[in-house]
This record gives sequence, C-alpha cells and structure tokens, in this order.
Amino acid sequence: MKLVVAVIQPTKLPDVKRALFEADVRKMTVTNVIGCGQQGGYTESYRGSIIEVNLLKKIRIEIAVNENFVKPTIDAIIKGARTGNIGDGKIFILDLPQCIRIRTGEEGNEAIG
Repeated sequence: MKLVVAVIQPTKLPDVKRALFEADVRKMTVTNVIGCGQQGGYTESYRGSIIEVNLLKKIRIEIAVNENFVKPTIDAIIKGARTGNIGDGKIFILDLPQCIRIRTGEEGNEAIG
C-alpha cells in the first residue's frame, strides 16, 4: 500500500479529478494549502506599498492506493496537472504500513478498496 500525495495548482483540480476518475481512482482527500517551491512567489503593489507574496495557494491531494494503482494514479495526476511551467507541483509516494476502515474494521488492502 502507498500514500500518494500531490501538491498542484488550484486551477488544475478539476482536470486532475477528471483524469483520476478516468483511471478509476475515486477516493481522495483534498485540502487547500499555501506554500512555495522553486516558483518562489511574486511582489505586488497594495495601496502604494510593495508586498512580497511568497506563500502561494496550492491544493494538496492525498490518495491511499494498493500497489497496482500507484502507476495509474501518478499518470493521472501528471496528465491533469501538467502545464509545463514552474509551479505545476510535486508528487510524493510514501509507504503506507497500515490502513483500517473504521466502519467495518477491515485492515490492509481490503480497507483501501
């Protein structure tokens, strides 16, 4: 089992969700986050003052998958999120040692579904 964590542009969420649904990946957690990476941020003028904005709005998607769904999940996220510009995001793959479905008590691969 793996936990796939992706940080993407907010505007790309509908495209990523569509690509994931096409790959038969329907269970996910989506969170609004702020952060910066290579993109760094930008400056803008507000009421005559220069303001540095270095924490940008992003979307964090977390998906627990069984081994056979790791590659399709990654491919779907890339398909939906890629623009070719700095700031497209990152995908992290983490080992998931245990998963328990609260409702039924199922564990492991069966709990992920």
